[in-house]
Amino acid sequence: MTDDNRFETLLPRLRKRAKRLCRTPEEAEDLAQETALKLWQVLNSTAQIEWPEHYAMITLHNLARQRWRSRRDTEELADDMAQTAPAAPARLACAEARAAIARLPQVQCEVMEHLLAGEISPQVIAKNTGLPLGTVMSRLARARARLRKELHMEGSIVELL
Repeated sequence: MTDDNRFETLLPRLRKRAKRLCRTPEEAEDLAQETALKLWQVLNSTAQIEWPEHYAMITLHNLARQRWRSRRDTEELADDMAQTAPAAPARLACAEARAAIARLPQVQCEVMEHLLAGEISPQVIAKNTGLPLGTVMSRLARARARLRKELHMEGSIVELL
């Protein structure tokens, strides 16, 4: 069988299979043509393919998978989607909380500073400060209560630090 006859019988099979793998007939035709082109290039090279039809079907599926992976479903942006939340309110709230911490009594401020530094465990704070665990716990509780009151968060479910 000549290469021309082989392609005449293979191309309709590629198109049929491609239609099952693509969304539109145009995409299917492009996929089938690309597969035929790749097969043609391989057959014209020095590579020997024992079953060209099988090779073509595998190539077709691999190309379809490649397209699926590279496809990104997008949606049209609306005016409200293009906006980002302003960072200013959060920054102001953080600055206000830091200022309130600085106004705490010195002993409470020290334990809160450890929290701000990333030490969230009262046991670690007690170990680093040399204070008893109970003292650290009571100072943290008093500091949090005072901060909630000063920042007008009494009765709020928000846990501050």
